[in-house]
Amino acid sequence: MDKAFSPYDLAGKTLQNRIVMAPMTRSRAGNPGGVATDLMATYYAQRATAGLIISEGTQPSVVGQGYPSTPGLHSAEQVESWKKVTSAVHAAGGVIFAQLMHTGRIGHKDLLPAGQVPVAPSAVIAEGQVYTPTGPQDFETPQAMTEEEILQTIEDFASAAAHAIEAGFDGVEIHGANGYLVHQFISTNVNLRTDQWGGSVDGRIKFAVEVAKAVSARIGAAKTGFRISPTNPFNGITEEGFEATYEALIKELAALDLAYLHFMENQMQNGLLARARTWWKNTLMVNTILGEKTKGKSDLEYIESGIADMVSFGQLFIANPDLVARLKSDGPFNTADASTFYGGDAKGYTDYPTLS
Repeated sequence: MDKAFSPYDLAGKTLQNRIVMAPMTRSRAGNPGGVATDLMATYYAQRATAGLIISEGTQPSVVGQGYPSTPGLHSAEQVESWKKVTSAVHAAGGVIFAQLMHTGRIGHKDLLPAGQVPVAPSAVIAEGQVYTPTGPQDFETPQAMTEEEILQTIEDFASAAAHAIEAGFDGVEIHGANGYLVHQFISTNVNLRTDQWGGSVDGRIKFAVEVAKAVSARIGAAKTGFRISPTNPFNGITEEGFEATYEALIKELAALDLAYLHFMENQMQNGLLARARTWWKNTLMVNTILGEKTKGKSDLEYIESGIADMVSFGQLFIANPDLVARLKSDGPFNTADASTFYGGDAKGYTDYPTLS
């Protein structure tokens, strides 16, 4: 497994290894304002031995927020606050990208300024509940986006990407997965539009492609990654004919020469990952969610076999700040405390022990 632990060139940026800390919402940003905190700086710096850290989902606009205490990259105060995080990671020898995540219909008006409501490609409500300042509440019917709002949201992503670079991030990842806004446009059950932003494969992938174009034009393709999760039903997503959809999307994104594609693999994809490898010439990063399979050193076989260039880990990085060292020795691994995943203080966040 030596290949996984060797330096890697990511679009001109030398990484110390091929192991990635996946983006994970932790809901510990300072409020009001959605600012990064000193505790967040400690958390990310602890994990700087990863070849690449991808930050928690960070909203590119006010209306893009869907959970309490998540950070943003749309105000001067937020940009300034993130500098302590990026500086801490860089001082520890790490590389960090910001994930830009607009939650779309996954949210609630109580999380937004007065008068604003969640938005989506179409006015299709999600099943389930979201946690708000007043407790769990049912999702609401989102407002279908106008053409003007779609174009403004694309600009919001590009502006947030520029803010990320100003804040010291090495690049950004566009979140096109897990049932959030970009994925909602790709889906066949949330995007019911019949204009240029829906109605066909080309229409449903158009928003994703235009966001990628705008972001890469603003900060450079070498600093832009893109995350997808084909067939992932999380947050009520359905993708009929996903094979044709993702072949078209991946080929369109590949033409933009982006730094990487972050592919979330699952058991329903019918070998799509292997086909994606043939369509994507740049770095292919994989995160596996394959049933009962135990996460750990065995995931690095994707790198050894050439299926992927990098592998990302989620919960293992929550509980193991020194995960790279633990993967080298094949454990032992701390177990993550799920009760502390979202919100709170240092408990279950910066207090996990290291091997040393």
